[in-house]
Amino acid sequence: MSNALPKIRFRDPQVEMAHGAGGKASRRLVEGLFAPLLFGSSTEPLGDAARLNINGTRLAITTDSFVVKPLRFPGGSIGELAVNGTVNDLAVSGAKAEALVVTYVLEAGLPTEILEAEVRAMANAATTAGIIIVGGDTKVVEHGKADRMYISTSGIGRLIPGVTISAHSVRSGDKVLLSGPIGDHGITILLARGELDLEGELSSDTRSVLPLIEALAQTAAPGIRWMRDPTRGGVATSLNELARDCDLGVLLFEDCVPIRDTVRGACELLGLDPLHIANEGQFLAVVSPEYAHVALDTLRSTPGGREAAIIGEIREQPSATVLVMTAYGGTRVIDMLVGDPLPRIC
Repeated sequence: MSNALPKIRFRDPQVEMAHGAGGKASRRLVEGLFAPLLFGSSTEPLGDAARLNINGTRLAITTDSFVVKPLRFPGGSIGELAVNGTVNDLAVSGAKAEALVVTYVLEAGLPTEILEAEVRAMANAATTAGIIIVGGDTKVVEHGKADRMYISTSGIGRLIPGVTISAHSVRSGDKVLLSGPIGDHGITILLARGELDLEGELSSDTRSVLPLIEALAQTAAPGIRWMRDPTRGGVATSLNELARDCDLGVLLFEDCVPIRDTVRGACELLGLDPLHIANEGQFLAVVSPEYAHVALDTLRSTPGGREAAIIGEIREQPSATVLVMTAYGGTRVIDMLVGDPLPRIC
């Protein structure tokens, strides 16, 4: 038996904010350092949750941390976000969330009323999502060391019958579905900070996408190949990860991607691409062509899915690449997020 040490490919001299933004730097850190040391020789593509078979019981488990600033923003808050983010990571992995454990890291001096508000927000979100909170932990750090509050969660769920999610199952000709408008969460957080002279009425899209995915499973389960909630790094990063994992190309139709005018305007002013902006209540799905229109009709007829759209398709070439076709018929390559344009958003 060989005792050779795992090969470490991460060569950055120190951790930067970009390593937590969900883009290229994040993937470099995870794949170059964490994966070889912690996951061993596993060749499965990294996803939002791990699927396990324990003595015949098929489960999914996920963990996440939330460091949003400000804690409360139009449409939600960190307590609600922590529940929905965990439920969604399980949902796009083909699992229904059942139980959650939570850790609060609190900064000394945090007003009790703020803490109580977030605990209540978490409790209400859990009730709405149909998940129970079964345990947790609390830590307190020195004043000025935690942006008031961080929340970490771990969730466990039961796999949804008939739904098998894998980048390896994606085929040329499959369709790319999106559940609704992109960029709402990231731009809402940016505006809520008040650091820029921008105004706009916009709310975070934070919500549980489980009802939409359960409806999708009822009508199109055999055709669902892959799903992902495009949080940090946005739609572009999620689809680039897919393209690389399945070694196929993704072609997006720019004029089919739903984007609110406020998001589009803010991105134009700031030089950002809406496809790189974080979302907290939408999901992407790759569906076989024979199920695509059934899947789309199902989403549009389910509460919260009225603005769902088919935004692209899988192609043989160029492999491991995401192309965007513009309204004028030209194409451009869109890569993973580089850098950290919107820190502390989820």
